[in-house]
Amino acid sequence: MKPLSGIRVLNLAVNVPCPAAAVRLLRMGADVTKLEPPAGDPLESYHAGWYRELAAGQTVIRLDLKSAEGRKTLDELLGEGDLLLTATRPAALERLGLDWATLHRRFPRLCRVAVVGYPAPRDNEAGHDLTYQACLGLLSPPSLPRTLLADMAGAELAVSAALALLLNRERGGGGAYAEVALSEAAAAMAEPLLHGCTLPGALLGGGIPEYNIYQAMDGWVAVAALEPHFKQRLEAALAVGTIEEYRSVFATRSAAEWQKWGQERDVPIVMLKGAH
Repeated sequence: MKPLSGIRVLNLAVNVPCPAAAVRLLRMGADVTKLEPPAGDPLESYHAGWYRELAAGQTVIRLDLKSAEGRKTLDELLGEGDLLLTATRPAALERLGLDWATLHRRFPRLCRVAVVGYPAPRDNEAGHDLTYQACLGLLSPPSLPRTLLADMAGAELAVSAALALLLNRERGGGGAYAEVALSEAAAAMAEPLLHGCTLPGALLGGGIPEYNIYQAMDGWVAVAALEPHFKQRLEAALAVGTIEEYRSVFATRSAAEWQKWGQERDVPIVMLKGAH
């Protein structure tokens, strides 16, 4: 029996963070219902395949929450639900009568995780993954981010918050509310940079040869021999010590050969995917 068997989750959010969190909860056994606006989830038009993955195994219902019929259906689902996920700005939810004070008064056993862009008092301020990363120095212009770091980190924080709320309720605490700010999720992921660990030339920013990226004959390899036993094994086998020596040696074989070489000797070396 999965840990969240019997738990009913209602997801009112579109795009990425809450749907990604809902997938995690579904895998733990929760029964998930996703409510979409009449026009559907915008993610479906951007990336249909990913949308289908994030909605798989769930009941998907399109509702107009501004209509009497839509609100009646929502109220029925809220009355039966254990956890509500939202990612709409607080002012908009308040206009719909879905602010936490109103919800808690009507559905005292319901728990809610609200994903917002910024923490209060900026919780009604617009933002997206790109802007959260930009504010933290995580971009290298003109390149865009290679992943939605804030969204995916926020999804994991939403899952943690949901589990804490449900555990507290099962211990007799009743329904409760938690807020997850995507800007803070991104800041947590940026801590290595903010502490200087990954700045150019720093320990994890290319400053040591045993933790670096090297060009092979037909691509690139990542070498992560950070622990002393990995470093000693690598340097003894290849007779290298300086970054110039590392570069010279790794240029003599293909990336696939180096990855196999590392696996055989228990040294973390992998090919860079898509790098030529």
